[in-house]
Amino acid sequence: MVRASAEHLRWFARPPLFDPEAGQTIIEPLRAGPGWWAGACSALYDHETRVFYLYWRYRKPRELGRGVSCHVGRSTDGIHFEAIWSATQQEIGTPSMERASLFKAPDGAWRLYLSFVDPADSRWRTDVLEADSPANFDVSRRQKVFTAADMGAEGVKDPVVLLVGGLYYMILSYAPSPPRSAAAEAGRLHASADVYNTGLTKSHTGLAVSGDGLHFEWLGDVFAPRDRGWDAYAARIGSLLWLPPAWLAFYDGSASVEENYEEKTGLAVSLDLRRFHRVSYEGPLLTSPHASGSLRYLDALKVGAEVYCYYEYARPDGSHELRLNVCCL
Repeated sequence: MVRASAEHLRWFARPPLFDPEAGQTIIEPLRAGPGWWAGACSALYDHETRVFYLYWRYRKPRELGRGVSCHVGRSTDGIHFEAIWSATQQEIGTPSMERASLFKAPDGAWRLYLSFVDPADSRWRTDVLEADSPANFDVSRRQKVFTAADMGAEGVKDPVVLLVGGLYYMILSYAPSPPRSAAAEAGRLHASADVYNTGLTKSHTGLAVSGDGLHFEWLGDVFAPRDRGWDAYAARIGSLLWLPPAWLAFYDGSASVEENYEEKTGLAVSLDLRRFHRVSYEGPLLTSPHASGSLRYLDALKVGAEVYCYYEYARPDGSHELRLNVCCL
């Protein structure tokens, strides 16, 4: 019945598809080669000022620091971005940072929901920064949204925030605690400060809700890896696009821990943001033709009759760049 439901919804909400090889490079990695990435993006279009905003982070190989800095840029065309804000891992005091969700509240306040490794316990957490402009975010004034301990999990990161019907919905990647039989492995869970790269748990998607966008209630799991298949290790929703009557959810999937950091993009659909049905059963929806084939952290931004698709893309040398395709609906 789930497969039939997803097939039924697909007829009403077809995804904007594109050829990644025809995309444009928006942000290049700091250097060439595996482990050098620019991506984990979040895009926003301010209809009031007709300006695009883009969050991204730079990542180095593990031995050189992992997620070392995050940035926000502004653009009038969605292609050429001028950096207006940045923060380093030293300023945050973290071993690594990853995706954030850039958001403008109805009262004009700007928020950045940022995920990073908590130095207190080496587990991923999510905080929020608030300012009158993206240029004025101050990491020293960030507020906690969720720690892994808040939900009895091993990590919580990569937020996606949207406002629907007066409520704030937050989609998050979280890592459930392994069964008790794996207790002997507990010492390995956080030794590397990245539980997702251990193979001892998996990357699930959970949902939280809030009335003010600052204090969230955790509702639990809404999308999980399958027992087998191309997305049996990770099922991380990273973008939600409203195409009535359904939400299209682009998610990062991987078959095993060996593909961690090199996920591909799949598609799911939902009518209520609480139950998501897979469309990408046989394989991913989008991949890169190069290196690992990774195409991940896709953020689909609807602007008029067009959808701006920003995503992280594997290059021939094994690095990742931040790329853009513009699709017509």
